[in-house]
Amino acid sequence: MSFCIHVLLCLIGLILKRSMKKKKFLSLRKLAAGSSVNVLEFTVTQLVCSSHHCSQCSHNPFRLIGVGLSVWTFATAGCGSSFDFWSIAICRMLVGVGEASFISLAAPFIDDNAPVPQKTAWLSMFYMCIPTGVALGYVYGGVVGSHLNWRYAFWGEAILMLPFAVLAFVIKPLQLKGFAPAESGKAQVVASVSEGSEASNLNDHVSEDISDQASERSIKSIGESRFLNQLSQFSQDTKVLLQEKVYVVNVLGYIAYNFVIGAYSYWGPKAGYNIYHMSNADMMFGGVTIVCGIVGTISGGFILDQMGATISNAFKLLSAATFLGAISCLTAFCLSSLYGFLALFTVGELLVFATQAPVNYVCLHSVKPSLRALSMAISTVSIHIFGDVPSSPLVGVLQDHVNNWRKTTLALTSIFFLAAGIWFV
Repeated sequence: MSFCIHVLLCLIGLILKRSMKKKKFLSLRKLAAGSSVNVLEFTVTQLVCSSHHCSQCSHNPFRLIGVGLSVWTFATAGCGSSFDFWSIAICRMLVGVGEASFISLAAPFIDDNAPVPQKTAWLSMFYMCIPTGVALGYVYGGVVGSHLNWRYAFWGEAILMLPFAVLAFVIKPLQLKGFAPAESGKAQVVASVSEGSEASNLNDHVSEDISDQASERSIKSIGESRFLNQLSQFSQDTKVLLQEKVYVVNVLGYIAYNFVIGAYSYWGPKAGYNIYHMSNADMMFGGVTIVCGIVGTISGGFILDQMGATISNAFKLLSAATFLGAISCLTAFCLSSLYGFLALFTVGELLVFATQAPVNYVCLHSVKPSLRALSMAISTVSIHIFGDVPSSPLVGVLQDHVNNWRKTTLALTSIFFLAAGIWFV
C-alpha cells in the first residue's frame, strides 16, 4: 500500500509541469514557482503532522493519513478543473497536505517492521518510489496530455488515489516504537482535565456569581494549556535534534544534494532539448530516471546492508557515490555527443540515486526512536525549503541571465561536490 501511495504522490509534480508548460504568459521563473508553491506547503504541513503525531501518540496515525489523502484527492481533482495559474497554485498547496501526512510516518513504520539484516534494503525499496513516480510523471503526463487533455491526467490520478484514502480510515491502527500506548495518552488527558477542574474551582471561589464565566474560562485555559504544552514539547524535541551533530551533518549534505536533484527533475528535459536537440526529451529523461532511480536506489540499500548497516558506513557510501556521480554528470554535460551524454549521465544518476536509503537510514538511527517521525519531517522540511524549493526558480533566473543551458547545468551539477564534501567530513 505505502509503495503505491508514494508513487502516486510523486507522480503529480510532473503533470503540473506538463500542463503549465503550454501557458504562453509564464516565464521560466513563474513556471518553476508553481511547483515550489506545493513543495513549500508540503513542508509546513509535514512539520505540523509529525509534531501532532509526536504529541498525540494515542491517535491512530492512519486516520491522520486518511484525512491527508482525502484532501490530496480533492485537490488533485481541483488541479484538473483549474482555469489559471493561481487556481492551480492553490490546489497544489492543498496537495501538500496529503503528502505530508504520509511521508513523515512511513519510514519509521518500515524501520520498525523490516528484518534487522534488511532494514536498509526495505528503505531503499520505499524510496525507489520517488524516482519511479517522477519518471512516470514524465511519461504519464506526456501521453495523457497529448492524446486526451492534461486535465484528464489529474482526474485519473485522483480516482486512483481514492481507494487508498478510504483504506487508511479502516485499516488496523498503527503503533510505532518509542511512543506510549493509547491508554497512556488517555491517562494524560484525564490528568489534564483534572488540573483544569482545579483551576475552575479556584475561579469559582473568587465569586459564585460569575461561576459560569469562570467555567468557560477554565475550559479555554485547558485548551490553551494543552496547546502550549505541545508547542513546548515540540520546541524541546527540535532542540534535541539540532544538538545531534551526526543528524545535522547528514541533513546539510542532503540539502545540497536535493538542490541539484530538484532542479534536475524540473529542468532536465528542457535542458536536454536545448543542448542536444532531443525531440522526445521528456520520454528520454523519464526512461533514464526510472531505470537509474530503481536500480540505483535499491542497489544503495543492498550495498549498505552488505557493508554493515552502520552510520559510519552510510556516510562512506554517501560521500563516495555522490562524488563519483558528480564527476560522471559533470563530464556528461561537457560532451557534444548525445549518446556519450546519455551513457555518462546514466552512470551518474545510478550513483547519486544510491544515496536515498543510506541518507534516510542515518536520519532514523541518529536519533532516539520517539523522535524518528519528527526527524524525518525536519529533514524533509530542510531539504525542500533550502533545497529544491529555491533551486528550480534560481536555475530559471540563472538561465534567463546567461541564456546557455550547458553553462547552467554545469554550475548546478558542481553543487554535488559540496554534498559529497559535507558527508565525507
